[in-house]
Amino acid sequence: MANEGSGRYPEAVPLFCDVALPVPLDQTFTYAVNGAVPTVGARVLVPFSGQRLMGVVLRVHSDPLPEGIEAKPVQQVLDDAPLLPDELMRLATWIASYYVAPLGEVLRGMLPLSAEVKRHLVYRIAEQGRKVLYEGAEKGSSRRSRLTPEEQNREYAVLNYLESGEPAKASALRSATQANKALLDGMVKKKWLLREAIADQRDARRLERIAVLVPEARLPKLNDNQTAILAELAAVGGRMRISDLRALQVPDSTLGTLVKRGLVAIEEVPEAFHMGGIGQHPSKKHAHEHALNEAQMEALSTIAAAMAKGGFQPHLLYGVTGSGKTTVYFAAMQRALDAGHSALLLVPEIGLTPAMTGQLVAAFGAEVALLHSQLTPDERAEQWHRIRRGEARIVVGTRSAVFAPLVKLGLIIVDEEHDSSYKQEETPRYHGRDVAVMRAKFNDATIVLGSATPSLESWSNSEKGRYRRVEMLTRVMNRPLPEVELVDMRAEFQATGQENLFCRRLIEETQATLDRGEQAIILLNRRGYSFVVMCRSCGEKIECENCAISMTFHKPATRTDLHAHPGERLECHYCGFRRSVPKLCPKCNSEHLYYLGAGSQQGEERLQEIFPNARIGRMDRDTVRGRSDMERLLTRLHAGEINLLVGTQMIAKGHDIHGVTLVGVVGADHALGLPDFRAAERVFQLLTQVSGRAGRGDLPGKVLVQTYHPDHYAIQFAAKHDYPAFVAKEMQYRRWMHYPPFSVLANVLIQSDKLEEATGWSATLGGWFQKTSFDKVRILGPAAAPIVRLKRIYRYHFVLKAEKRQTLGEVLRRMLAFADAQGIPRRSILVDVDAVHLM
Repeated sequence: MANEGSGRYPEAVPLFCDVALPVPLDQTFTYAVNGAVPTVGARVLVPFSGQRLMGVVLRVHSDPLPEGIEAKPVQQVLDDAPLLPDELMRLATWIASYYVAPLGEVLRGMLPLSAEVKRHLVYRIAEQGRKVLYEGAEKGSSRRSRLTPEEQNREYAVLNYLESGEPAKASALRSATQANKALLDGMVKKKWLLREAIADQRDARRLERIAVLVPEARLPKLNDNQTAILAELAAVGGRMRISDLRALQVPDSTLGTLVKRGLVAIEEVPEAFHMGGIGQHPSKKHAHEHALNEAQMEALSTIAAAMAKGGFQPHLLYGVTGSGKTTVYFAAMQRALDAGHSALLLVPEIGLTPAMTGQLVAAFGAEVALLHSQLTPDERAEQWHRIRRGEARIVVGTRSAVFAPLVKLGLIIVDEEHDSSYKQEETPRYHGRDVAVMRAKFNDATIVLGSATPSLESWSNSEKGRYRRVEMLTRVMNRPLPEVELVDMRAEFQATGQENLFCRRLIEETQATLDRGEQAIILLNRRGYSFVVMCRSCGEKIECENCAISMTFHKPATRTDLHAHPGERLECHYCGFRRSVPKLCPKCNSEHLYYLGAGSQQGEERLQEIFPNARIGRMDRDTVRGRSDMERLLTRLHAGEINLLVGTQMIAKGHDIHGVTLVGVVGADHALGLPDFRAAERVFQLLTQVSGRAGRGDLPGKVLVQTYHPDHYAIQFAAKHDYPAFVAKEMQYRRWMHYPPFSVLANVLIQSDKLEEATGWSATLGGWFQKTSFDKVRILGPAAAPIVRLKRIYRYHFVLKAEKRQTLGEVLRRMLAFADAQGIPRRSILVDVDAVHLM
C-alpha cells in the first residue's frame, strides 16, 4: 500500500471477490475478478458445481489464496452499483446470524429479481464424447447396439454440432439434429455430453404494444376491417392497446397492413401495473387526520413525536377491534411523507392487500408500491425498482416486503403483528415482525406494531419497557363491542340427540339477520368437505401417500370454486397430492367408508339447504387462489351481493364490512387439543379477531360461538373481550413450563427421504447433545415430528429452550459444526429459531 500523499505506488487492484450464493452452505465463495471490478452489494453470475448461479458480492480484496487453490473467474457483473444499500446488507448479516441461516439464501430472499435472470439448460461435448466422435462408429458400435441406425446418426450429429466446445441449448440441438430429450439424456448418462444449468441476464421490463393513429395521413381505399380499426382508434383519441383491438375480431394481418401503409404506428410502452384495491374513494391530503377521535389523536401524537425526535422508537399499538388503528397508520404515514421520509406497511396475508391498497392509492396516489408473492416475477421486479429509485415512498405488502429498498425509511408499521403468517416456513425461517423491528433499529426509524390481540412476546416487551405501549380501548364513534354468546354443544347434543354442524340458536339468529337485510359471517376453520375418510370395519384412515396425514374429501366444484378440481376427490393440503375416492377400503375391502368432520365446502352446502334464499359466498384457499379472486369476493361483499359468507380464518383478519351484524364461530376450539404450547393463544386471537368483524357499522353486532369447551379460560376471556386477563392467565403457564416469552426456543428438524438416515442422524445428534454439557439449555428429543413424513421426507426433531438467545445461538452453531464433521448434509438439518409451529 502506498504511503499517504507520496503518489509513488498505485493502489492495489482487487484480484478477488467473496460472493454469497443461494446454496444451503454456511460459507462464502471466492472468485477471481475478470474485467470489471464489482462493488459490494452488486450481483454477479459465477460458475458453481456445474451451474451458473447469481450471487451477491460481500467483499473485494487482494488477499492471497491458500496454496494449491485456484479461483474460478466471475462470468458476468450484473450491476454497476450496489443493488442493496448498506443497511440491508447489515440486516442480511443479522438475519443469517440470528436465524442460523446461510447468508446466500438470506440475500436471495431479499432480492425478488428472478425475472432479470433467465435460467436454462445447455449441453457441451465431454471428453468421452470427443473420443467417440474422433474414433468413429466402429469402436463405439458395441456400446451403441441398442440404438437404431437413425438414432446413431443423430448422436453423431449432436457430437458434430458441439465439436467446437461451445454450449448449446436443447432447443438448438433439436432444431439442428432432431435429437429428442430421451436421446440427449442417454448421451449424458454415457458421459458423452455434459449438461449444465446456465443463468443469463434478461430485460424484465413489462412492455405492451400500442397502436397509434398517424395524423394527417392520406386515406386510400380501405376494406371493412381496416375501416373498423381506424374508426375505433379515432373514437378513443388515437391510441389503443393492441390486445384491446382484438375485441373487434378482425384478422391480425389487417393491423399489419395499416402499419405498412403508414396509417397506424406501433409503439412499445411500459405496461400499466394494476395496483388492485376495493372500496377506493378519493381523499384529500391529511383527510385521515380530520376524523380522528381523542384516542386516535393521542396515539398519533405519540407516534409523530417519536418520528420528530428521530432514532429507533418501537411502539406497541394495542387497540380493540374497530378502534380505528388503520386511520392512525395512514395519518402517521402522511406525517412521515411530510418530513421527507418513506413508510412501510406490512400486512399478514395477501387477502388484506386489496382493501388496504385501495385506500392507500386513494390517499397517496402514485407514491404507493405493492409487494407480495402473487405478483408475477416481472411485476415484482418492476415494483422493486420503483421503490429503489425513490418513485414510491409508501410500500404495502406481506412478509417479504420488509426487505423493500425504501429510500430514507422513517416509519414501519406491522399490522396484526401477532399473526403467525409473518413467520417464513422455508429457509431462511425469519419472522417478518422481528426483522421489521431490527430494520427500524438499523435505520433509526420509528416502528409501530399494531394488534387487538398482541403476541405474548410483544406484550412482554411492552411490560418490560422495551416497547412503548399505546392503547385504544374504545371503538370508533363509541360503538359497542359485539355481544358474545357461548353455545355449549354438549348440551345441544343432549337436547337434540344428534350431532349437527350448526346449532339451533345460530340458525335462528342467522335467519333473523338475513330477514332484517343485514349480513352474517360464519367461521368454519377447515377447508374441503370432510377432513377424515375412515373405514368403519377396520378403522383405517385414508392417508396421503407422500405425507403421514389424513386426506381431505372434496366434493365436485361448486359455483364458488373458481379454480377447484371439477371432480370428487381426496386431497392432501400439505403436498397437494390428489386421488379418486375409493369405493372400498384399501385395507380390508369393506364398503363401509365413513366421512368425518365438516369443512367450509360442507358448511356452504348445509347453509344453502337451510337458507335457500340467501346469497352465499365462500372464502377459503379453494375459492381464493389469486389476488383478483379476493378482490372480486370482497367487492361483492361490500356491495351487499353476498349476505352470508362462510369461510376459514381468512375471513377473520382485518376486513371492515359495515353491513355485518352477526358472526358465527363453528369448531374453532378443536385447536385446543393440538400439541402446541401456543394453542390457547391462537384460539383466543382467532375468536377475538373474527368477533371483531361484527358491528363495525351503525348497527350493533352479535357473536355466537359453538364450543365443546365453554369453561376454558381462552374462550371465557375471548367472550368478555378481556385480553389483559387472558394474558395474565396464559403467562402463568408459560412461566411454569419455561416457554416464550420466558425463554428462547428453536426447533431443529432432521430430515431425509430414507427413514434409516433420518433416524440415524437424529440418534447421532441426540448422543452428542447428551455427552455435551450446556449451561441452562433444555433439549427435548429426538422424537418423531408431529407430522413424521411430509412430501415423502421423514422428519425427526429436537426442541431447544434456553434462557439467553446468545447461548441458544452458540449451541446451534456447535451442533451444525458437529453434524458437518459427521457427514450429515446441511440441507438435511432445518433450524427454526423462534419457531411458531412445531409441526
